[in-house]
Amino acid sequence: MVKKTKFIWLLFIGFGIQSVSAQQKLTANNGHSHNDYKQQIPLLEAYYAGMGSIEADVFYRDGELFVAHESKEIESGKTLKKLYLEPLVAFFKENGNHAYSNPQLKLQLVIDIKDDYQNVLATLLKQLKDYELVFDHDKNPSAIKLLVSGNIPPVDKFNDYPAFVYFDGRPGRNYTSEQLKHVGMISDDLTKYSVWNGKGTPTPPDLEKMKALIAEAHKAGKPFRFWATKDSPNSWKELEQMGVDWIGTDHPTALSGFYKNRSKLEFINPNGYQPYQPTYKNDGLQKKVKNVILLIGDGMGLAQIQAGLTANFGQSNIVNIKHIGFSRTEALNSDFTDSAAGGTAMATGQKTNNRYIGVDASGQSLTSIPDRMSKFGVKSGIISSGDITDATPAAFYAHQIERTMSQEIAADFLNSPIDILVGSRRKSFMEGKNIDLIKKLEHKGYQIKTNLSDFTSSGAGKQVVLLDDSATRSIIAGRGEMLKTSLLKTISILSKNQKGFFIMAEGAQIDYGGHANNLPIAVTEQHDFDRLLGEALKFADANGETLVIVTADHETGGLSLLDASYKKGIVRGNFSTDDHTNIMVPVFAYGPGSGNFIGVYPNTAIFKKIIEAYGRE
Repeated sequence: MVKKTKFIWLLFIGFGIQSVSAQQKLTANNGHSHNDYKQQIPLLEAYYAGMGSIEADVFYRDGELFVAHESKEIESGKTLKKLYLEPLVAFFKENGNHAYSNPQLKLQLVIDIKDDYQNVLATLLKQLKDYELVFDHDKNPSAIKLLVSGNIPPVDKFNDYPAFVYFDGRPGRNYTSEQLKHVGMISDDLTKYSVWNGKGTPTPPDLEKMKALIAEAHKAGKPFRFWATKDSPNSWKELEQMGVDWIGTDHPTALSGFYKNRSKLEFINPNGYQPYQPTYKNDGLQKKVKNVILLIGDGMGLAQIQAGLTANFGQSNIVNIKHIGFSRTEALNSDFTDSAAGGTAMATGQKTNNRYIGVDASGQSLTSIPDRMSKFGVKSGIISSGDITDATPAAFYAHQIERTMSQEIAADFLNSPIDILVGSRRKSFMEGKNIDLIKKLEHKGYQIKTNLSDFTSSGAGKQVVLLDDSATRSIIAGRGEMLKTSLLKTISILSKNQKGFFIMAEGAQIDYGGHANNLPIAVTEQHDFDRLLGEALKFADANGETLVIVTADHETGGLSLLDASYKKGIVRGNFSTDDHTNIMVPVFAYGPGSGNFIGVYPNTAIFKKIIEAYGRE
């Protein structure tokens, strides 16, 4: 019997009947407002949340239908007609004979009869007599569906009622074809089939039983609903994956938000990429290095890394690194750092206040890695896939007490020893008080480039590459391989220096995805950053004297993952905030000296470990 059921289920998948892979994704209109009378505002909260099914519990008393979950809750004036029928009729007329203003949205009113179905249904039909256009699908295909649940008539009496009165069916019943016409949906108690509590996933045997029930309903052409389900995002997504059609909830607004935001909280990767496979030839060797490549994934915590790994079908460059530590990211004046204080800590080895760029708490300038290493002949390059005057890259060359002072930050570059600067926000170098800054930079020997093509075709020498803002748009919007191209060219130029180089390259827009609570942006930006890492690892293996460090300035968004399949490249998440969190971020290190990055330490230690790796105190 089990084998037959599995065969039938696969057959349904092949015909696209409510399988996860074939069905249309559920929306808020698949929400069923369970015990709606219990809502703070009955009907209206569920209606404005776009629920497609709203349940009213009903008792018959003295010729009237009262809405209540228990008989002791019956109150004068709280009638089905007043709380549900009349408002729905008004909405229907207001929407041009549709349940919702969007005619694509449907609605069913579930009348859960607590007792005495004969009097309830007789009274209900009297009250609906003047509203047939609203509730009768034969008279109006857009009518609100009337579905009766709870204490319903025996199946052999279904045909005693008008065709627009539907009943809540049960699986395993041998309905006749005429009876089946009156069945509006199939429902059952989930606890009869599983002890699953809504956390994680049901056991495979339980899942097969539940899928078989759903398949049976779909074979009969009926939507399916479980009741007694847990009311949480994980439960909602698991029920959807089973193939259910109605998601019961006591929190319609929350369920609506879950589905309305799913395009921002779900990512399906159509194409993966193949990571570079490191040789580990020089990995972990205790010897001084000539070059350091510091890659900062702005806002990239472990959840973002896991999301990127899963969405790339279980592969990434970052997980091929063996030496791993954790950086504590607290700012001087807050346990929650911003990119300014976080970037400054890594660039200078000192904690500072949030919003401060390259200065201590008193506003005094701090010495950055490029400043420190330039006296040893080490050349530096700073790259960002965003605004080059933004906090993280600015921390390596500027000294300001406010991160938004973009023109002042740009002007500070004039006094920096950095050889190559690549990013956007060109206007900060050319407008206002910086109208002569380009000339001054050229006087100092910098070549000024305004696009990647000119940069990649250029020779050696110091260069400031000020891209159009559109060149650092998101990967989803079409940025392309800006980071990879910039890193490879910068390595090509600086690797000719016999004294070595320091490069900081920032994946700036992982952070943007976190702030926007947009998982597709966060994941695609993490993928771009991870591919950048692959190029750095490849160079490190070929060079043999290069240390690669990968970390973040902080985590952004409080991302948690609700669903994932590395086999399908699918990930679904949820964000707890649109700001930074203070959880530790990982530090990955590859190459000579990488073993020194194992452990848990403050973010200021990254500066110190880099300086120690060069061995040129």
